[in-house]
Amino acid sequence: MFQASLRRKPNSPCIGYFEDSLSYEQVDQESSALASAFVELGLKPGGRVGIYLQNVPQWMITQLASWKAGGIAVCLNPMLKERELTYHIKDSGLTILVCLESLYEEVVSKIRNQVPVPVVITTNELLYLSKRIPDMLKGVVSRRFTSCHDYSQLIRVHSGQSLSIPSLNLDDTAMLTYTSGTTGVPKGACNTHRNIVFNSNLVRHWFHLSDEDIIMAPAPLFHITGSITGAGAGYASGCPVILFCRFDPSEFLRLIDHWKVTYLVGAVTVFIASMNHPDMKKYNVSSVVKLNSGGAPVSAATQNQVELAFGNRLYIGYGLTESTAPCVLTPFGKRGPVDKKFGSLSIGVPACNVECRIISTENGEDVDFGVAGELLVKGPMVVPGYWRKPEETAKTIENGWLHTGDVAIMDQDGYVYIVDRIKDMIIASGYKVYPREVEDVLYSHPSVREAAVVGVPDKYRGETVKAYVALKQGSEVTPSELIDFCKKKLAAYKYPRQIEIIDEIPKNASGKFLRRELRVIEHKKHSLENGQLSRTEIPNRL
Repeated sequence: MFQASLRRKPNSPCIGYFEDSLSYEQVDQESSALASAFVELGLKPGGRVGIYLQNVPQWMITQLASWKAGGIAVCLNPMLKERELTYHIKDSGLTILVCLESLYEEVVSKIRNQVPVPVVITTNELLYLSKRIPDMLKGVVSRRFTSCHDYSQLIRVHSGQSLSIPSLNLDDTAMLTYTSGTTGVPKGACNTHRNIVFNSNLVRHWFHLSDEDIIMAPAPLFHITGSITGAGAGYASGCPVILFCRFDPSEFLRLIDHWKVTYLVGAVTVFIASMNHPDMKKYNVSSVVKLNSGGAPVSAATQNQVELAFGNRLYIGYGLTESTAPCVLTPFGKRGPVDKKFGSLSIGVPACNVECRIISTENGEDVDFGVAGELLVKGPMVVPGYWRKPEETAKTIENGWLHTGDVAIMDQDGYVYIVDRIKDMIIASGYKVYPREVEDVLYSHPSVREAAVVGVPDKYRGETVKAYVALKQGSEVTPSELIDFCKKKLAAYKYPRQIEIIDEIPKNASGKFLRRELRVIEHKKHSLENGQLSRTEIPNRL
């Protein structure tokens, strides 16, 4: 995809970074130089290159370089802390880690003696900026580390070197994109070159993208949404992808106006934050004629508000890490219906070459139209499995059918509606949070006896993390102290925003915590606050 766009428009912008830009030819040259450096530093075909960066040009260049060297790009969330990053490095077996200088100093340097990362390459957010230093980056300073290689120096040294690109098969793994499943252990989904090429082109065709479009990527590139609907769709369409390090609503709105962005995909929180920002009226965002939201539930009311604010239709989509981003999409030019029974806004219809089934959660048999069951999807975007986890793969993917873990219904017109989730997974601002991981951190506090974590409704994030905690006898600790304790050990989207201390966590006869009961109570509290039921309907269990 990239090479085809390079041949067509070598001097056209490939990446926009704030107001600056890099052409397809520049990105090609720099990624080739970096690939040569990777090979010299010991990367073998199939070796893993960790990308521990924000949304900066180096992310896309490193991804391309890893492929040119025959390697696998490992997408690492820049919010990961020491414990989390250690797991990802060990699980993937990295040969090379490319990271921000600030992240090396704050995280990587503290674990380097504990985990085997032979080669670390550092860079910073100021590289590729020449026109303006944005407010969010004014505190960034360039740092060099004697134990690390410098990204810019490697490119200078290896610039112009001949590179023999290994022969890659479409079914070779191109990326490891980490997700969390029912066990709570992060798993690397093996997104193949076939998966990526298919879905990047699916986005291009579905939204009628061409080299005349301007794509903005507010979604993180380490997330499958950003990687496919941002970078991948840009390569496939031959148009520039606009990056701005990390999401800031004012910068987001300003750059839409500056670049005249035509297409973007973001979680609903991106749109909510932008609509409620004072700069919304300052900038012209009418150029974005192709708005798409996914990764978190969107209500019909929110869809209406976004469309009113941006002046264009908001398309809803659905996908998973294991489906390499979208697999169900609202038809272009149409507005998805709302299910009358559940009040859910449709996520769309099965995309090109996608099969969908709804099966009973009790017996696994297909159910009729309008009947709720687990959504299964099958198609060329579904990954073959998880990295070195055959048992987890067998549980999730059967004969090519991906078990999504989401309860859905399909109407007779083929529209799909998500009505609930089977898994205990919490989705906060589009990020998946597994309760057990948060509970494990809480259990490491000396005062905590029991902990149960659930997702609770949140107007901004869709869901937010709440923990119920029972203390050891004689112990004293406040909810705010526990939140601060978790904040130091978990990524920003994972730590609980709310903690409620109670005498006992509700359990069933076998002693298992009843998270579902806690969720029901929270949803009823939410409904009470919104005037949808009376206080007498809330159980007095806690």
